[in-house]
Amino acid sequence: MRAGANRLADGSWEFLVWAPNAGSVSLHLLHSGELLTLAPLARGYFRGAIKNLKPGSRYFFQLDGARDLPDPASRFQPEGVHGPSEIVDVSHFHWTDQNWRGSTLERSVFYELHVGTYTAEGTFDALIPRIPELVELGITTIELMPVAQFPGSRNWGYDGVYPFAPQNSYGGPESLKRFVNAAHEHGLSVALDVVHNHLGPEGNYLNAYGPYFTDRYRTPWGQALNFDGAGSDEVRRFFIENALCWLEDYHFDALRLDAVHGIFDFSARHFLAELQCSVRDLSKRLGRMIHCIAESDLNDSRLLHSHEQGGYGVDAQWSDDFHHSVHRLLTGEDRGYYADFEGIAPLASTLRDGWYYKGQYSHFRRRHHGNSPQGIAASKFVVCNQNHDQVGNRAAGERLSGLVNFEAQKLAAGITLLSPFVPLLFMGEEYGETAPFQYFTSHGDPELIEAVRRGRREEFAAFGWEQEKTVPDPQDDQTFSRSRLDHSLKNEEPHRTLLRFYQTLIRIRREFELGSPSLRSVREIGGSVLLVLRQCERSQLLMMFNFGESPIRLNLTEILGAWTTVMNSADTSWNGPARNLAHQITLNTGNLRLSPHSFVVMKQEQAGTKPI
Repeated sequence: MRAGANRLADGSWEFLVWAPNAGSVSLHLLHSGELLTLAPLARGYFRGAIKNLKPGSRYFFQLDGARDLPDPASRFQPEGVHGPSEIVDVSHFHWTDQNWRGSTLERSVFYELHVGTYTAEGTFDALIPRIPELVELGITTIELMPVAQFPGSRNWGYDGVYPFAPQNSYGGPESLKRFVNAAHEHGLSVALDVVHNHLGPEGNYLNAYGPYFTDRYRTPWGQALNFDGAGSDEVRRFFIENALCWLEDYHFDALRLDAVHGIFDFSARHFLAELQCSVRDLSKRLGRMIHCIAESDLNDSRLLHSHEQGGYGVDAQWSDDFHHSVHRLLTGEDRGYYADFEGIAPLASTLRDGWYYKGQYSHFRRRHHGNSPQGIAASKFVVCNQNHDQVGNRAAGERLSGLVNFEAQKLAAGITLLSPFVPLLFMGEEYGETAPFQYFTSHGDPELIEAVRRGRREEFAAFGWEQEKTVPDPQDDQTFSRSRLDHSLKNEEPHRTLLRFYQTLIRIRREFELGSPSLRSVREIGGSVLLVLRQCERSQLLMMFNFGESPIRLNLTEILGAWTTVMNSADTSWNGPARNLAHQITLNTGNLRLSPHSFVVMKQEQAGTKPI
C-alpha cells in the first residue's frame, strides 16, 4: 500500500493515510459531499477504498470530525496549499522512453534551473521548446529546483509542504511528465531537487496527523523532521516513498538531496543509507541508472563511502569548497565563509582531493572542520562556480557576470568544466545572463511575510553587505520578475561568444573524457597559477590557469616535447586581449605567456611527461 490516493487493479481507488494523532479519519469527497469513514490499521494508519471515482476528483481528510485537511501525500493541489487534494491516475500518461537507461555521473554535465524564471510562462510545458538549446550546449542532465507544492505561485521551492505534488502554477503532474518525457526523447537526463530536511510553514498540516516533526533538534528553517524518535519508522517510510514516487511515477533520473546536514538521525541505520538502498533496489528493478546526490557542508566522507565501509553510500555530493575557492580568487571577497579560502592553495587542494577542509581549523567556523576524502572517485563530487544558493543568497542576487569581467567569467567556466569532477552550470551562466537571481516568495500570512523580510536582512550581516538598500523584498512581484532570464541575450555580444565558449569547453571535456578516472597532478606556481596534467587514453592534457591580475611567462623545463594548442581563453577568437598562440609550442623554452585571468589547454599525443 502507498500513501495517498492510488488506483487499484480493479479500477477502484484506495486511500491510505498515517494519522496516529487521530481517533478517527473520514474521507470527504467534494463532488458528492460524501463522507467515508476509513478503517483503522496497525501503527496509526487508516484505509478505505471506493469505486466509480474519476481522475480529477477532489477530496479532504477529516480528523476526528473536525475541519477538512488536505492529504499529506496529495498528488496534486490544484487550488494551492490550503485547498482540496486531487486524485491522479499515474498510469494514464503515455511514456515513450521505454528504452531510456540514463547517464553515468562520469559523463554528466548538470544544468540547474528554476522552472518559474527560466521562461516567461514559468511552466513545465514552456521548458520543452528550450530543450534543443540545452542539447546543443552539450549538457547531459537538467536539474530542476524543487517543484513540490509551495504557497502561492512564486517561490524557490524550498517552502514546499506537499512533497508528492508537482506545483500547480507550474502545470501539475501531466505537464511535468510531458517535460521529463521530452527530455528523454532528446537524450537528456532529468534530476530533481528534493527537500527532506524540513517543510515550509504555510499550508503545513502534518502536525495534525502525527509526529512528523521533533523538538529534539532545530534546523535553520524551523522544526526538524522526526527521523529517529517515536513514530519515526513511518516518517522515514513517507519520505522514502516520496523519493521513489518521483523516480518511478515521473521517471526522474537523479535526486539532489537538499542540505542533508539538516537531517538529524542518530539511529543505527541513518535515513540516508536507507534511502540510498531503496533507490538502488528501484534502479535494478527498472533497469536504468538512478543517482542520489547530496548537498552537505559537513565535508564528511561517510556520505560517500559504501555501506561496507560504514558509510551511507550516496552516489555524489556537492563540493562547496570548490565554489568558495574559485569565487574568492576571482572576486577578492573575503567576508563570511570566503575568509577560509585565501590564495591559490585551497583550490589546488580541492582539485586533488574533492574538498579543501579535511580536519584543519576553520577560522569562519571557529573549529576544526571536515575529514579526509582520500580514495573517493572524482565523479562523486559535483562542482560549480555559480548555483541558486551562491547567487540567490547574496543580498542583491548578483551573478558572477555582475561581479567580474569577461575574461574572469571564461576562467571560471574553464576551471569548472575542465575539472575532474561533475560540473554543474546555473541557468543563464553559459551566456552571461545579466538578470539577478533573487529570493522571492508569495506567502499569504502577513506575520510570515514580515519574518522572512527581517530574516533576509539579518542573514547578510556576516558578509558586510549593506542591508536596507540592497536586500530586495522577497514578497514584491518585481523581485520575481527581475529574476527571469533574458534568452535574447544569446544573440548579442559578448553573450554569443561566451555561449560558444561554453559549448567548446563541454566538447573538449567530452572528447578527452575528463570525467573518467585518470592520473592527474596539480602544481601551484607563483601564488596565482595552477598547472593541471591529465593522462588521457590516447594523449595527455596540460591545463594552465592564471588567476592573477598580471600576465605571467612560464618556463616549464620539465615539460618536454612539442605540445599542440587546444584552447587559449585569451585568444581574440574568444574576444580576448591576447595574440593567438602558435599551433605547436615547446613549453620548456619559456615562450608561453599567460594573460591575466586566462587559461591555456594543450595536448601531446604521446604520453611520457612526468607528473608536474
